[in-house]
Amino acid sequence: MLQAFYIIIIPLVLLALDYYILQGLHAAFRKWPITRKKWFLVVYWSFSVFLITGMMVSVYLNLSVGVRGALLLLFFLMLIFKLFYALFIIVDDIRRAIKRIIRRRKKRLEKPRSTPDDWFAEEIPRSDFLMKAGILAGALPLYLLKHNMSKGIYDYQVKNVTLYLPNLPKAFDGLRIGQISDIHSGSFHSVHNMQGGVELLMQQKADMIFFTGDLVNGRTEEVNRVVPVFQKVRAPLGVYSILGNHDYGDYGTWPSPQDKQRNMQDMYQAHKTIGWDLLVDQHRRIKVDGEELGILGIGNWGELSRFPKYGKMEKAVAGTDDLPVKLLLSHDPSHWRAEVIPKYPQIDVMFSGHTHGMQFGVRTNDFQWSPIEYVYSEWAGLYREKHQQIYVNVGYGFLGYPGRIGILPEITIFELKAAADPDYKA
Repeated sequence: MLQAFYIIIIPLVLLALDYYILQGLHAAFRKWPITRKKWFLVVYWSFSVFLITGMMVSVYLNLSVGVRGALLLLFFLMLIFKLFYALFIIVDDIRRAIKRIIRRRKKRLEKPRSTPDDWFAEEIPRSDFLMKAGILAGALPLYLLKHNMSKGIYDYQVKNVTLYLPNLPKAFDGLRIGQISDIHSGSFHSVHNMQGGVELLMQQKADMIFFTGDLVNGRTEEVNRVVPVFQKVRAPLGVYSILGNHDYGDYGTWPSPQDKQRNMQDMYQAHKTIGWDLLVDQHRRIKVDGEELGILGIGNWGELSRFPKYGKMEKAVAGTDDLPVKLLLSHDPSHWRAEVIPKYPQIDVMFSGHTHGMQFGVRTNDFQWSPIEYVYSEWAGLYREKHQQIYVNVGYGFLGYPGRIGILPEITIFELKAAADPDYKA
């Protein structure tokens, strides 16, 4: 019932906003009445309906993440313009209302009223200056976003996170784990600039490092030129990696099935050449001072129909019952609620990537928002469901549009603590 309410009310509110914006455009172009032409109105309202429909479809239907991301990004970019412009129209409406009040009072003082209330009959034109300034004000944020989005590609951010695990063996208390995800090596134009993130990661002195999938965009050959960069990613207790949905060669055409299979074998070899321990439905026992914990890794498993369910959790967990703590690497965060929580309560923490935070949004220590949250419940940072936790890294690289706005590339450093979370309330 509530969902039906939103499906009706939200489009109506957005259409009302578009009508309000149109009045401002009429005033801004009064001397050049293009906005009143029939063809303009058809284009204007068609585009408006397209944006609103695209936003609603992206939220409520099971589209591919790429299509959803594109539709939501376009919708919110236009919404930024509209909201800024609407502020100027509101200011002008307030100005016009004040002028009406002043005129009415003057008329009352000059002579008795002999006509009906002229509040709406009295024509007070909109301010040309405010309407045109509003267009510039609305366009300025879009220009700044476009101008600065490429600067965010290499602005690597270190996120420090404490993971409280009551069953953690004392030998691992204080262990530092690094995580990077979604390198998408085929997207980078500058190998030199991307090295800064690796150097920053190595400065953190992590005891072990996780890479949670999407080494390439579509073909293994993309990684060849960046192999020397990521060969520098090393840790005393090892670097463990998994495959993401882009690592299987599913997003392109191949001359033959054998070529696609050869690409897959090249992917396995690439991880080996880089020096990472690739886990495909496997686990590793990490031993320190006679105590152990488990690192599990599976193939890509996505709840959305577009993404394959290659991962086999039953294989990864086999033989791990005696391990007091199990850390799972699984690329797609939707896997956590769809399968891990209901079927594998023994998993303590899952480490994911995949969302990129849509490379657009706001993220501070106390607040985060991105249109991707309408697609994924867990899309950036740490989440908890009873005793289980998931962390979603927003990615090292980028895919699609060549930039990041507000959601910057991430290097995560975890510190494990053998204690209950003091801030958690069941």
